[in-house]
Amino acid sequence: MKSKLIAEASKVIGPFQFDTYPTNYAGKVGAALITDRGNIYTGISVNLACNVGSCAEHAAIVDMLKMRETKIAMIVSVYEGGKIIVPCGRCREMIIQIDSQNKNTLVIVDTEKTIPLSELLPCPWYFEQNEDKHI
Repeated sequence: MKSKLIAEASKVIGPFQFDTYPTNYAGKVGAALITDRGNIYTGISVNLACNVGSCAEHAAIVDMLKMRETKIAMIVSVYEGGKIIVPCGRCREMIIQIDSQNKNTLVIVDTEKTIPLSELLPCPWYFEQNEDKHI
């Protein structure tokens, strides 16, 4: 499944510039995720002035949420040129905050290795409801 997700994320990469400002562009990063139901969703990054863009992981997650799914089994992000990159802290928080079971989401960190989100985000921003411990 890793290679399929990497291929899906790579398919959506294709940087293009907007005519609004020289540093406004999209598509340098592609992300793909598979849900616990086996559905695959993808997204691309958007870089805009004033830091109002969004990560490719966010776009893939929003695509998934449109179908009312929240549980991510595995996720990958690929930078143009094929380099696999790890989701940033904001993306890690988004993953865990949409479903507490996503602490078990496998994050592809290279072609051979996955790491559970709980290892990349050992202390999420919020606590489990009515409990004294982190997720």
